[in-house]
Amino acid sequence: MKGLMEKLGIENVDELFEDIPEEIKIDGLDIPPGKEEIEVDREIRGILKKNKSFDDMPSFLGGGIKHHYVPPAVRHIISRSEFYTAYTPYQPEFSQGILQSMFEYQSVVCELTGMDVANISMYDAATALGEAARMSKRVSRKNVFIIPKNVSWEKKDVLLNYAKNAEIKVEEISYDENGMADIYEVEKYGGEVAGIYLENPNFFGIMEDRIDEIKEMKEKTGAMLVMGVDPLLLSVAKPPSEYGADIVIGDGWMGNPMNFGGSRLGIFSCRKEHIRQMPGRIIGATVDKNGKRAFCMTLQTREQHIRRGKATSNICSNEALCAIAFVSYVAIMGRDGLRKVAIRNMENAQYAAAKLSSIGFEMPFSSNFFNEFVAIPPVDAESLNKKLLERGIHGALLLGHRFPELGNGLLYGITEMHTKEMIDRMAEITKEAMDDV
Repeated sequence: MKGLMEKLGIENVDELFEDIPEEIKIDGLDIPPGKEEIEVDREIRGILKKNKSFDDMPSFLGGGIKHHYVPPAVRHIISRSEFYTAYTPYQPEFSQGILQSMFEYQSVVCELTGMDVANISMYDAATALGEAARMSKRVSRKNVFIIPKNVSWEKKDVLLNYAKNAEIKVEEISYDENGMADIYEVEKYGGEVAGIYLENPNFFGIMEDRIDEIKEMKEKTGAMLVMGVDPLLLSVAKPPSEYGADIVIGDGWMGNPMNFGGSRLGIFSCRKEHIRQMPGRIIGATVDKNGKRAFCMTLQTREQHIRRGKATSNICSNEALCAIAFVSYVAIMGRDGLRKVAIRNMENAQYAAAKLSSIGFEMPFSSNFFNEFVAIPPVDAESLNKKLLERGIHGALLLGHRFPELGNGLLYGITEMHTKEMIDRMAEITKEAMDDV
């Protein structure tokens, strides 16, 4: 330590912090005395007992992460040390296993989306949207990016941060009486549109089926079409490629549990003509010097690999473990398994909507929905949610704060984990709670 201080030309450690203003310095931290390991373990267990699992308190919260089943085989695969502790595979000769796993993930994403290439990967769907907007500007050399009004406020906030210093102007288009984006509003921006973002399903859970109209709108504006997707819906719906999509993003939740909000991965795929403008990294299949199949990092766009000013993105991530969970889930479920889960999600959501309608809830949109839907209770929604919590039910997402035009609206999220008995109980308790509001 003395030698280091001599090299730095300082007399004591305090000199390292002399640039910090005196008014913000503190005299130590108020930390309680240390404890033995067994005491810490006991205290943490006591804290954890305050948590309520999905089984303890069924959740019907829409608008984000929902409870899906993760097969034990997925957890076993990602707990293997070669995956669990792996980092970016800079040395392919030692990393063929994880490189192949990443390659297979890319292949699955391309098959689901209909795109030509996929990366490994973004942090989440929100950061993927931000990168898609910046990529749209690079490709089109225009600076207006269009989003629907009914998009998650979290995605919107992240997008605005990404757009701020990239000189991208983010504009909103309204949604119609069916809860779908009014795509004809895009025409008023003329030829200045770099990209248009649409979702299937959208934030209200509504499924997008206007293929011909969207393709026509894209041709008129000459803009890049960015589509946000739920990968599970793609097992039973038309892929974004049939809508004319140039970039596809989404939340790669498959195989990844809720984990108090993460981590996840951001799906990002595009057409091959735009591959050099895509952020992230791409794993390619090749052959080694003996002609055997091998894998390597083919494209890398991070600032640590090339000059920072030439990088397509300075914020890429290593979500490899989440990607391996994703591809493991898909491999275990197979085509038929994914379809069955998707259909069960839709059936359960339809059943829940019907039960709520039968006790007086209004359904403001008549469009088809996937596993989320908007419903308006005949009583104050916020008070209703509080009463449900008291009865062991986590209610739906309040929409009025962000979408005042929906007033008392709630966004319900239903998955394959919601049994009919669970939905029946929710509807019964909701009816009882309404009497107390």
